[in-house]
Amino acid sequence: MQKTEIALRLRSFVVENYLFGQDGGLQDTDSFLDKGIIDSTGVLELVAFLQETFGITVEDQDLVPENLDSINNVSSFLLRKLNPSESAPASVVAQSLTEKRP
Repeated sequence: MQKTEIALRLRSFVVENYLFGQDGGLQDTDSFLDKGIIDSTGVLELVAFLQETFGITVEDQDLVPENLDSINNVSSFLLRKLNPSESAPASVVAQSLTEKRP
């Protein structure tokens, strides 16, 4: 799945669930919290959507603005979760492969 496709699905969810179907010029870089789009309860709803829709697990340490505070941030976060080997440094990937060998 590509970042563009993820961003479109996220935008649709945010507009329908938090902006009552009106995107009001929402930019992919707009902070959900700073713009008053999502509050703390909304973050929990967003997390539930991400887990159900994309089949990921959002850990407690993932609940930071760098991951969840804009369409761009969430898209990047999802790509890292969906493709962990692509976002990890080569040394980490190599180490994990050697650890799995008998």
